[in-house]
Amino acid sequence: MRKFILLVFFSIPVLAFSQGITGIRWSKDGNAYYKVESGEIVKYTLPANTKTVLVSMKDLTPEGASASLGVRNFVFSEDQTRLLIFTNTVKVWRQDTRGDYWVLTLATRSLHQLGKGKSTSSLMFAKLSPDGKKAAYVSQQNLYVEDLASGGIKALTTDGTRKFINGTFDWAYEEELSCRDGFQWSPDSRHISYWNIDANMIRDFYMINNTDSVYSRIIPVEYPTIGQPPSPAKIGVVDSETGKTNWLAIPGDPQQHYLPRMEWNSVNEILVQQLNRKQNESKIYSCDPATGSAKLIYSEKDEAWVDVFSFSPSTAALDFRHSFVWLNNKKEFLWMSEKDGWAHLYRATKDGGKETLITPGDYDVIDFTAVDEAANVVYFLASPTDATQKYLYKTRLDGKGKLERVSPAGMQGSHDYSISPNGKFASHVFSNTETRPLREVIDLKTNNPLGEKEGAAPSLTVSGSKKVEFFKIKTEDGVEMDGWMVKPKTFDAAKKYPVVFFVYTEPASQTVRDAFGMGRNRLFKGDMAEEGYIYMSLDGRGTPAPKGRAWRKSIYKKIGQINIRDQALAAREILKWPFVDADRIAVWGWSGGGSATLNLMFQYPEIYKTGIAVAAVGNLLTYDNIYQERYLGLPQENLQDIINGSPITYAKNLRGNLLYIHGTGDDNVHYANAEMLINELIKYNKQFQFMAYPNRTHSISEGEGTMEHLSTLYTEYLRKYCPPGGR
Repeated sequence: MRKFILLVFFSIPVLAFSQGITGIRWSKDGNAYYKVESGEIVKYTLPANTKTVLVSMKDLTPEGASASLGVRNFVFSEDQTRLLIFTNTVKVWRQDTRGDYWVLTLATRSLHQLGKGKSTSSLMFAKLSPDGKKAAYVSQQNLYVEDLASGGIKALTTDGTRKFINGTFDWAYEEELSCRDGFQWSPDSRHISYWNIDANMIRDFYMINNTDSVYSRIIPVEYPTIGQPPSPAKIGVVDSETGKTNWLAIPGDPQQHYLPRMEWNSVNEILVQQLNRKQNESKIYSCDPATGSAKLIYSEKDEAWVDVFSFSPSTAALDFRHSFVWLNNKKEFLWMSEKDGWAHLYRATKDGGKETLITPGDYDVIDFTAVDEAANVVYFLASPTDATQKYLYKTRLDGKGKLERVSPAGMQGSHDYSISPNGKFASHVFSNTETRPLREVIDLKTNNPLGEKEGAAPSLTVSGSKKVEFFKIKTEDGVEMDGWMVKPKTFDAAKKYPVVFFVYTEPASQTVRDAFGMGRNRLFKGDMAEEGYIYMSLDGRGTPAPKGRAWRKSIYKKIGQINIRDQALAAREILKWPFVDADRIAVWGWSGGGSATLNLMFQYPEIYKTGIAVAAVGNLLTYDNIYQERYLGLPQENLQDIINGSPITYAKNLRGNLLYIHGTGDDNVHYANAEMLINELIKYNKQFQFMAYPNRTHSISEGEGTMEHLSTLYTEYLRKYCPPGGR
């Protein structure tokens, strides 16, 4: 249900060769970076920021081919002599994680395609071994290793099927735990650790393709709904020469636990994170890859749920994002926890003997960024005084330092950084509501841009008046909420205007941020401010704003209740504003926001007169077990909470104008939600407008003319039932 993932707590390592959000890949020494430009891979040398072509289009043209490879992603071998190139990619659920892989030997400029003889675009997560002699990859749910010198390919697993999965994951693991790349090389290049997911006990949900043939085609998706046990998971260590697998003996019933994170620490140790089914207890085991024995070294409990701090998915097709940030010659690691009421960084010894809080204070760490262990410094993103913004901070790695802001004082808004391995430079992205994302490579100590090409800060002037206004509003329950609004361009305080609320309200998304794109409605054909709408959004309790654990986890077992009440009570306060027309109040949202739209229309029909719900969960019992059980509990124990949060429970209360939109090929929020809700509305003779988009997924983006049609539908409906303009 993660349609708009706007704030997530990540745990990734410094020095990871990641392109990340800033779109570049650092050199090993940190004194240069690489990126794809005009079909070539170029190198920028710092601090002069001078550009040279590292790999030309000619280099990227296979022998006998008429066109060069389109580089979707790339990564160097550890010795920097080879380049692994990801190309010809196709989407698997959310991301392009399947495609073709080529190895370019830089000295000879020779290209070698991995997996020759296998189907086009069938390889996943290819990785070069640390010694650079082999490559491993997944194809058709099996794991393979290939010798780069001979081209010989060996299957390390042979039992893979659609529902017995080696080296990658099933739908729920990918969607809700950010698990896609499911294997890692050992440091000595002799073994590979990998996940095995047995989804045979998971029932299929059947989607039906009615458009590509005169006969319908069934598309099965292994999909465990709330109340169904997890797919059993285990982790094996396979010898890359013999193909023999040794399984890690992690305690606990596999049908009552998840294994979301795994990583080699040394040739003799693998660390694995385990979550119980309710996801309110996290354990880290130190595992011996030779014997399979597992020793508990770290555990944490929460009365609600324990967040799994995830690695970024932006380049997951090539980079396994590490779960642990190692310190002190791998005797310690960094970890994220909310155990003191705030999201903070801790350093823990891997023997479980000592733990040190290194970011103390009443604020949240939003995102770990980097460690400079030699300088005793850790960098992270936070915003202690404004939950709508995000800045780079640093403190001492030993926990004895003060919080220091690194981001420039004059750049108010949202910042992201990718810091070079040597800690001297950073790729920096900045935006706010009126500033498009500005990218620059900077000297981290001075914040000065390097070179004219990448310099963003000198042009940081925004002309004209600020259009997006931020505000705070307190409800009768005493809850203070952040909001933004865009008023009509010809606003007259003596007139009354319609209000359109954009909502999400669930733990997967924060909608009120000081970042570019806030205040803009991509579905509206035209200019809402020009036509005379007030457009706004509010973040209530349960949204992942950096306001502390209590704020975020107050929604536990109360999705569809506490978040809906917060939105409605805030709207009641807004209706008191003299320039708001109470007869023209509209609300819209997508995915979880679609669910919120339905709940607001049904539970508070006296407030919301018009609603547009896209890809909504109408019945919370239909959604997947990992997401729903994390936030709602188990229906075997608290079914009434789930019923009380479901829009379908209140459908009989509809009084206003409802436009309900869903794609029939939605593998995330199934089309069954639409038909269940439609049945309930029919039962009570509730009139509404419905639009099904054949074979479209959760994004409703596939097919010729789709976005134009959806935008037109949305806009015309809003104009008709919530007319614009002051009165």
